[in-house]
Amino acid sequence: MRTRDTNKEEIVKQKAIEMLVKLGIEGFGMNRLAKESGVSVATLYIYYTDKDDLIKKIGIDIGQSFFNEMVKDFSSTMPFKEGLRKQWENRGRFALKHPLNVACWELLSHSSYRDYIMEESLSDFKIIMGDFFKNAIAKKELLPISVEVFWSVAYGPLYSLLRFENEGKNFGGGPFKLTEKIADEAFELVIKALTP
Repeated sequence: MRTRDTNKEEIVKQKAIEMLVKLGIEGFGMNRLAKESGVSVATLYIYYTDKDDLIKKIGIDIGQSFFNEMVKDFSSTMPFKEGLRKQWENRGRFALKHPLNVACWELLSHSSYRDYIMEESLSDFKIIMGDFFKNAIAKKELLPISVEVFWSVAYGPLYSLLRFENEGKNFGGGPFKLTEKIADEAFELVIKALTP
């Protein structure tokens, strides 16, 4: 039995993320991944049982990396504005540092792999964020709204700005750079919309 080579495994993982983003799940295949990674197909099967196993493991890995970044210096008991600011900082930093991972996560979270990946990688994160949401409402720091509305208003502007940043252009096609001033302006509008 052949042994794992962690360097090769990391190369395979990064190449798989690139290919998933570029080709989508349907266009992604193990033979092409092996060729693009410079390994044999047999080597892939040392790391993964099949294509589904590979995609699930990549999704879980991205989800856990995301979760670890989101909880840095964050607590569900923080005052609402401070906690949401920390979430914006953490999410923004992760998205700017790992744009391919974020694009792959988006793809997988809108696929048939979603439930499995979310359950395996984000269950603790969901609890922490749920507690943050409930605590903010209980302390009357957040309007009593549904989780879905909260999520849309709290993070939608951030993700739109990050998308403009990644594309390097605004909605009209002109150049765009996400500055601290722009992020602060959007954040303050979100706080105004969500707080009593």
